[in-house]
Amino acid sequence: MSWFEFGVASAFPAAVTWVYGWGRRARLVQVEGSVVLDRTELDSQALSREHEESIAPSEALDVDRRRVVMSSAFRRLQHKAQVFIGASSDHFRTRLTHTLEVADVARELARSVAANERLAEVIALAHDLGHPPFGHAGERALDRCLHERGGFEHNAHSLRVVEQLEHPYPAFRGLNLTRVVRECLAKHSTAFDAPASHPLQDGRPAPIEGRIAALADQLAYTLHDLQDGVHAGLLSADDLSRVSAWREAWRGPSSPSASELRARLRPTVDEIRRVLVTAIAASFHCGLNSASQGASPEALVRERLAPLSALLMDRVYRNPQVCLRDRRGARVLAAVFEAHLADPRRLPERFGRRVSAEGIDRVVTDYVAGMTDRFCLRVYRTVKARRSGSTAAQL
Repeated sequence: MSWFEFGVASAFPAAVTWVYGWGRRARLVQVEGSVVLDRTELDSQALSREHEESIAPSEALDVDRRRVVMSSAFRRLQHKAQVFIGASSDHFRTRLTHTLEVADVARELARSVAANERLAEVIALAHDLGHPPFGHAGERALDRCLHERGGFEHNAHSLRVVEQLEHPYPAFRGLNLTRVVRECLAKHSTAFDAPASHPLQDGRPAPIEGRIAALADQLAYTLHDLQDGVHAGLLSADDLSRVSAWREAWRGPSSPSASELRARLRPTVDEIRRVLVTAIAASFHCGLNSASQGASPEALVRERLAPLSALLMDRVYRNPQVCLRDRRGARVLAAVFEAHLADPRRLPERFGRRVSAEGIDRVVTDYVAGMTDRFCLRVYRTVKARRSGSTAAQL
């Protein structure tokens, strides 16, 4: 909250009064007995687009949402791994189902603090559009490939996807999303995501919906990775019982069997989510209703999720089989990247014709980052087959 918002709230704790905030008009309203700023109405600057279109302000965010979910980059998320690369089960989360769960949490959080629910949802739906194949292992591999060329960060690439790489409209490149959505994407930040280097990354705090989407991202991946870890047999009841948030939410026997743990998993995770969402909302409300400032929502989430995150790191993310698949995915991606960098003729024609204008590094990065896990594997096998054929011919 800005000092201006706090001053207005302190001066008029029970009033319903319009004030001007970032890119919007805001008013003080009552939400579950607390006075909060209703930030739902955005102004013309926030809803502006790089390319002018005749879109009513009331429909602007609906248009953004439609463009994101109908994009090819969004569809490809269904074949990009979240944690379990090449998993034999169809029930583990993918990058797409992760995105949908983030959007669900973001809507709930936005509603609880009188923020713009649709805006928070659009940011959540778009936040991983630039993620490469093979999860964070793939991102680290691509970053290493580009170490001497500026590196790779999927937040920055998500912006490139929505501003340049998607091209469904002849009149302009990109999806031509509203300024406020693009700014929130530029400022998206979690333990796994750094803010993008971009003109919209101007040093100001992210709009509240951007903060909400980032918090929803952390909450969603922690809780769904916990569930997937249990179903993969990597987390036991004993492991989870050492985490206070789990103990407080658990309503089953003190020493459950594996089947009892799985049976009560969703209700327990739902309760953890409910408690955390309530605490986050209270943290957002705190500055408007108390002279003393409490912990920020971001600090609260880091503190509350830290024991679960540490458990996931120890038992799931660093599990030998998970790490083995991560290394394989990283090797595949690196080999595909280097093969196309060495021989641009491998690129599809629509990518190849961009090389002279944009440079081979940029074009190969766009091509590889957009691949799904299975397509990257298919290209890798083709690369290996050609190399084997070339070696045989030389012999």
